[in-house]
Amino acid sequence: MANQWKASWEGLGISITPMLLQEFKELIARYSEPHRRYHTVRHLEECFAKLTEIHNLAEHAFEVELALWFHDAIYEKHSSQNEVKSAELAVKKVLVAGGSADAAARISNLIMATRHAVLPRNKDEQVLIDVDLSILGAEPERFKEYERQIREEYSWVPWFLFRKERRKILKDFLARPTIFNTHVFIQHYEKQARQNIERSITRLGS
Repeated sequence: MANQWKASWEGLGISITPMLLQEFKELIARYSEPHRRYHTVRHLEECFAKLTEIHNLAEHAFEVELALWFHDAIYEKHSSQNEVKSAELAVKKVLVAGGSADAAARISNLIMATRHAVLPRNKDEQVLIDVDLSILGAEPERFKEYERQIREEYSWVPWFLFRKERRKILKDFLARPTIFNTHVFIQHYEKQARQNIERSITRLGS
């Protein structure tokens, strides 16, 4: 992934320095924290693999890449401020590396969009959110593995409460006109995502 890290920064016109190489190591260490089960380096790898399918749809493609790198940089189990803290970290790193304030602000907004509280407002948010949610359209076995990983990350939540909140989240996705936002992902992954989610709701029970 080091080559991808290098390409993301160079896409913003920022040359890789020893400082940025160290930042890469520190970021990978964050995604390798022992309490993580899904929001790991593997999640990053899967997201970047999917990004290649819709990279050309983004208006600021390399800002989307930087947002993807940092979107789960902070992942504290009991916190509701992970996206806020991740966005703040990204802004700090982009500015120190020599990125513009405008780029840093857009990257921050992109990371905040991964809270999935509202529908995306522009093409870059559509691309990033589709990539972040691409696991929903994964093959059934990978999706089931993802569900196990999410439950492990929330193992501190009592089952009855986890089931209630998880069902609500999944039903909210099904209630959308489409789960995905880009025509490419709608065409390729929408049907599978809805099948996965419907099966998950059934498994969770009433």
